[in-house]
Amino acid sequence: MEAKAHLRYIRISPRKVKIVLDLIRGKDTAAAMGILKNTPKSASEYLVKLLKSACANAENNLSMDPANLYVSECFVCPGPTLKRIRPRAKGSADRIMKRTSHITIAVKEKDAK
Repeated sequence: MEAKAHLRYIRISPRKVKIVLDLIRGKDTAAAMGILKNTPKSASEYLVKLLKSACANAENNLSMDPANLYVSECFVCPGPTLKRIRPRAKGSADRIMKRTSHITIAVKEKDAK
């Protein structure tokens, strides 16, 4: 069994989130939390809350032991893009793409060996 947590429509580019997700994939939740708290990226604070939520879901909904949890799956998908206009020279305009993300983190219990 695995417990999941989703964060949708977050106003940060998926490309920036993916860099931080690659750091925590497959790690224990305690180690992943330490990595996220010491990573100077803007996506880190969103991922700390999301990881806490996934751990709470595992503990409260599925009765898993929080000490044996690890990040089994984490990924980011692009959400809707907000399109804005920036005025440029000679009456022309450039498009500004304000990207959003949908982030998912899943945690599982380690096998007792």
